Amino acid sequence: MSPRTRSRRGLAATSGALLAAVCAIAVPVASLPASADPARGGSGRVQLEHLDRGLVAAATSDGVFLSWRLLGHEVTGASATGMTGSNFHVYRDGQRIATVTDSTNYLDRAGTATARYRVAAVADGHEVDRSATVTAWSAAFRDLPLRKPADGVTPAGESYTYSAGDLSVGDVDGDGEYEYIVKWDPSNAKDVSQVGYTGNVLIDAYESDGTLLYRVDLGVNIRAGAHYTQFLVYDFDGDGRSEMMFKTAPGTKIIRYARTGEVISERYIKLPQKDVRAGVSHTDDYRLSPTDYYEHVVEMFRQWHRHPEVVAGRWPATLEQAFGIEPRHQYPLSQQDAQALADHFMDVYAPSRSTRNNLRAFQGFILHGPEYLTVFDGATGRDLHTVDYQPGRHDDGLRWGDYAMARIEPGNRVDRFLAGVAYLDGRRPSAVFARGYYTRSTIAAYRWDGERLTQNWYVDSGWTPMTNPFNDSPHGRDGADPRFGTITTQGQHSLSAADVDADGKQEIVYGGATIDHDGTLLYSSFGPMPPESADPGASARIGHGDAMHVTDIDPRRPGLEIYEVHEGGRWAPYGYSLRDGATGQLIYGGYTGVDTGRGMIGDVVPEHPGLETWCSQPSGSISGLGLRGADGARLGDRVPGTNQSIRWAADMTTQIVGGSLEVTPTIGDWRRGTLLTAEGTRTNNHTKGNPGLVADIFGDWREEMLVRTADSSAIRIYLSTEVTDRKLYTLMHDPQYRAEVARQQTTYNQPSYPSFYLGSDITFSQVPVPKIWAPGSVAALGDQLDAQVRAGEVSGLVVLRLKVALVEAEYQLDQGRQSAAVRALERFVRDLGQVKRPSRVSDSAYATLTYQARAVIAMLS
Repeated sequence: MSPRTRSRRGLAATSGALLAAVCAIAVPVASLPASADPARGGSGRVQLEHLDRGLVAAATSDGVFLSWRLLGHEVTGASATGMTGSNFHVYRDGQRIATVTDSTNYLDRAGTATARYRVAAVADGHEVDRSATVTAWSAAFRDLPLRKPADGVTPAGESYTYSAGDLSVGDVDGDGEYEYIVKWDPSNAKDVSQVGYTGNVLIDAYESDGTLLYRVDLGVNIRAGAHYTQFLVYDFDGDGRSEMMFKTAPGTKIIRYARTGEVISERYIKLPQKDVRAGVSHTDDYRLSPTDYYEHVVEMFRQWHRHPEVVAGRWPATLEQAFGIEPRHQYPLSQQDAQALADHFMDVYAPSRSTRNNLRAFQGFILHGPEYLTVFDGATGRDLHTVDYQPGRHDDGLRWGDYAMARIEPGNRVDRFLAGVAYLDGRRPSAVFARGYYTRSTIAAYRWDGERLTQNWYVDSGWTPMTNPFNDSPHGRDGADPRFGTITTQGQHSLSAADVDADGKQEIVYGGATIDHDGTLLYSSFGPMPPESADPGASARIGHGDAMHVTDIDPRRPGLEIYEVHEGGRWAPYGYSLRDGATGQLIYGGYTGVDTGRGMIGDVVPEHPGLETWCSQPSGSISGLGLRGADGARLGDRVPGTNQSIRWAADMTTQIVGGSLEVTPTIGDWRRGTLLTAEGTRTNNHTKGNPGLVADIFGDWREEMLVRTADSSAIRIYLSTEVTDRKLYTLMHDPQYRAEVARQQTTYNQPSYPSFYLGSDITFSQVPVPKIWAPGSVAALGDQLDAQVRAGEVSGLVVLRLKVALVEAEYQLDQGRQSAAVRALERFVRDLGQVKRPSRVSDSAYATLTYQARAVIAMLS
């Protein structure tokens, strides 16, 4: 069995006798039914990570604060104050100091800096799971050391430095603890509309102690900027270890490091054979200089008579007609005539459209060359499979509308990328990659089975019609595809995966349009243009915007809601809107007449039911936007910030992250003021002021804030130390929230939301009890058995029988036979209860191993 098809960690201490026993019971692969799905478990259950207890401790002025996870599979129901399930014993220096039943945190007022803590889950009066032992952080944060890349110089001679950018997490080695994936942005990173060279994008993988595992250098053929590289970190194939997936190109290479820090290998990704045969090389450099771009335009003009839109009669037959000048040349154009028209286009026509059009200075873009989608092993960085990115760019943006507006921006609309994770079948994660959202809009969904990428479905609006690609707005028009034509101009700078129609399968909320789980169009939302708009009475798309939030915003209404802000100004029916997630129908909204750029939701007025919604007050907009309740009621003129929200408080209200550029980040409460000032750190993404990540990465249900230090020498992880009496399972065991965390780094970072209402007035009986399958659970049971053997709690020949049962269970799961895996685990439980001398299983070991085995059986059954 290859390393990629093994389960999470495998079972330790395997003897020759055990191997022989396993061989005796193993079923040949050839007998696997055609319908079997290897490495899958938990029929009807959602695949999520097997996580450890996630215990953390931090010194505070009142003592030592402890926080840990309630895991999804431990939940049994709900009470008035939280979810029911395991209770917990808290130990300090080996002595039990508390029993916690109403939460998953504790303040040890007698704690010291040197004290050692652990917690143990309790079921039926027995301790059934013990956490690792931890000591307290010296403050409510700790630093994850980083290895900052060296500075660089562009082909234009411009120097640049690096800063730590967006982050993600995944359990890349299957030990139940998250590793950290860090994207490094060069100081000359560009918005996709901005001209110039950039440094290379780098993506690092770090263990929790700061050990750098590997670095992926995307190379010179991937431009740096928020719109270009969306990196997904997730266990896509169900082997209990996260993979990485993102867009690559010739020149992308993986650098691996020893634990001591030295480089142990450097290798490029494997190019597709068709490209190798075509002469593609990792030394290719597709970046355009100003001279390269001029030659590109000349060649485009020489081929004008062959362009399909010209041949079909939909575009002007001559470039003179397109530019509105008298006829000058014969077609096909000669080299000399094409150059003359290129000169006119760059020096006369383009500047006449906008003074910002300086196409003679156009450089640094990548408009040619192969584009790939690559899957990487999360633990080693090894490239596992590379396919062509779909769709390819086709051209430099001509058909995407990049030359059609007054501001001519080659390579802009064509290079708008999005990515996310979605449970399209309700059980297993798929990767979703998209290109375009202003004009042509495309979305592709993929499954990774451990060996190959397979496309689930592909959505393409088709090209938007233009009468003149050099002077005609391509926005707000249906694409050519009869099924998906209305999704054009509806996309946001992010996307969400959520089960909006309550069928148990997640949809892709693509801004104003939603794609059903099977790749069909669920709806595309339109609205009536008001009297003060540019086209009164017309039905228009709700349109593109910069911020979108999908969750249960109003718990009094069934299902999920979508809150968006829109930038269409006088050409859009709304500047902000709250819509029904299932139908896309408007619940409330308002016309602003200008680009409404920022918006947020959260429970900031706890006495008002549901989550509040608000947006920024753009200059020149109509008055009266303000703060609104989930029911649309105006709650005041002032609004909180819109950078990023965080669940930080004990009472389940929402807090807001502030600070951008060189301003120190803060966490603020709408009523209580500033709760945290993160001295010595910075946020990311220019004026948007996003932390590297906001997510529930350990401890109780609250979110941690991960920000870079000012010099990018470390990621600083902040922990809320307010004691809460609310008990909720880790948000990472809610499938929407976990997928949203994987998506959070995409383009304009948006918060992660669960599939249920989460606010101060939460009704816990309405919170879903997770039904999950956690790959690696059998291996974790094997680790627990090993620990009991080492402690002398299990001994004798029964150890061999128990290990044989677990190895068989893992093998059967690898082959997709979960019923056979359940039978092996049931034999494990029987063997625990039928021990005869000289074998021994202590009472505590019996309770622990039986409980955990039955938990795995329940997940599989």
